[in-house]
Amino acid sequence: MAFAVGDIVGRKSYGMDVLFKIVSINEKAGKAMLKGLDVRLLADAELSDLKHAQPSEVQEYRSQSKKAEKECIKKIYRRRTMERERLRGVSGMSPDQFFEIPGKILHLDGDADYLEECLKVYHSLGLTAQGIFVPERNQPDEIWSLLNKHRPDILVLTGHDAYLKHKKNFQDLGSYRNSQFFVDATIKARQYEPGKDDLVIFAGACQSHYEALLDVGANFASSPQRVLIHALDPVFIMEKVAFTPIVETVNIYDVIKHTITGLDGVGGLETRGKFRLGLPKSPY
Repeated sequence: MAFAVGDIVGRKSYGMDVLFKIVSINEKAGKAMLKGLDVRLLADAELSDLKHAQPSEVQEYRSQSKKAEKECIKKIYRRRTMERERLRGVSGMSPDQFFEIPGKILHLDGDADYLEECLKVYHSLGLTAQGIFVPERNQPDEIWSLLNKHRPDILVLTGHDAYLKHKKNFQDLGSYRNSQFFVDATIKARQYEPGKDDLVIFAGACQSHYEALLDVGANFASSPQRVLIHALDPVFIMEKVAFTPIVETVNIYDVIKHTITGLDGVGGLETRGKFRLGLPKSPY
């Protein structure tokens, strides 16, 4: 069966472990460009290595992904309930008497579909997030004006990336599809706001150059083991930052443990939270 843009496929050489959508086809070269259904990977593949996924396979794949997402969200709400009970014990007042201001998020994403999903989850988690579709290569040029316009507490720079399979040097930025753009955008963001506790940055996507991103100023980045990361992992990390009190530092192990990918896919630095409590709550 011939392949077409939009088809859902897997790579036979990888045992169909990840499902992709075809975004472009080069018939002359016999290759297709693929993007992960739920992981932030952009990869090219030989057409001869591709196989159409059966509807039942796609349904099962999406079901497993949604199950992992729901489990992360459930853990977040469980954690927030415990935090509110702790507040009651410390203050002797009901949490309903306080008002909450979590950190404000600006999310730049090189994939419009992933961005839409991320914004849905931000909203469901009670976060104020401005999401803008910006291709990875354009993020360094646009980041300064966007930061100046939106003045966020938290910045996410993500999209697609990949370690290029014909490369052999994991420390060379030229071995990655888009890591250089994430590095350059992070540098520009740190020129705008140098303080790591004033502007908290997540940068990277699948298999990104983790060490380079931290070196230029990201608080959190992907990917320590150059593995694939889930499209929502940046959301789950920054939710924790947004809801950690400003007088506390984010528990790095706790926040990464509750992502979908875990410590192989994302990591970061000790960082102060962005959550503020107010008292009393206005009746108006």
